[in-house]
Amino acid sequence: MSGNNCTAVTEFIILGLTDDPTLRVILFVIFLGVYAVTLIGNLSIIILIRNSSQLHTPMYLFLSHLAFVDIGYSSSVTPIMLINFLVDKTSMPLGGCMAQFCFAATFGTAECFLLAVMAYDRYVAICSPLLYSTHMSTRVCTMLLITSYLGGCVNSWISTGCLLNLSFCGSNEINHFFCDYSPLLKLCNYQDDLAEVLPAASAGSILILTVLIILISYVYILFSVLKISSIDGRCKALSTCTSHLTAVILFYGTSTFIYVLPKSNYSTDETKVVSVFYIVMIPMLNPLIYSLRNNEVKAALKKLMSREHLFL
Repeated sequence: MSGNNCTAVTEFIILGLTDDPTLRVILFVIFLGVYAVTLIGNLSIIILIRNSSQLHTPMYLFLSHLAFVDIGYSSSVTPIMLINFLVDKTSMPLGGCMAQFCFAATFGTAECFLLAVMAYDRYVAICSPLLYSTHMSTRVCTMLLITSYLGGCVNSWISTGCLLNLSFCGSNEINHFFCDYSPLLKLCNYQDDLAEVLPAASAGSILILTVLIILISYVYILFSVLKISSIDGRCKALSTCTSHLTAVILFYGTSTFIYVLPKSNYSTDETKVVSVFYIVMIPMLNPLIYSLRNNEVKAALKKLMSREHLFL
């Protein structure tokens, strides 16, 4: 390995969030509950949208895919994190570590695109309501979804490809609770500028592009809402956006902390805490945000529950 007498790394040790045995038990119980709520909440959203005809609109189609992405995003990381709380040493083979990062990057990037697509959907619904059925046809919605997933795959393939071209020799301890890019890059036994620049450029471009789409969409939405004369009309128009705006602020606020701010501004422990919120907590919060603040979802849920009660 580049002339060095050291053994190539074939597996990595995930150090996790803490070494304290008592705290690990407490965190296991907490995050097991969080993961259960994540699965139940997002699966419920998918099933509700699938079985409620009044929710068969582009807005809720995108929401069901956001729920699916949240399940995949959380499931790529949380089970390994839970295992880490129960055992003294969590080891992952090199291939498993790369696969975990690839899945996490794919679903995380797809979520960026889906949030941008949902902002565009709200823009069309509020600014061009008469053309909504044309601009958001089945064909257009399908293309937007394909673009979101394809964008997630391309971004993750770029980063994973860079990692696969690196050689790991020496330390194999990842100071994180999953196989993230930066901790893996630190374990590389030689400097590779391309591996540092290319994934950062790819992720940065996607963040900038999706944020611009969201910002431009909401600027137009704001101008359209201000033209509405009645206060009730303004409130009704804005009420369809509040859930999405909340999800956007939570997701992009934490992602900016992790991927945009200089690394010298925060410690490894702070990175772990923010990553927990970013990957584990947000997928749990999204279905709560969209169900508790959405009258159509609550009405559809009541209707579905009453229908199931009649069958029983």
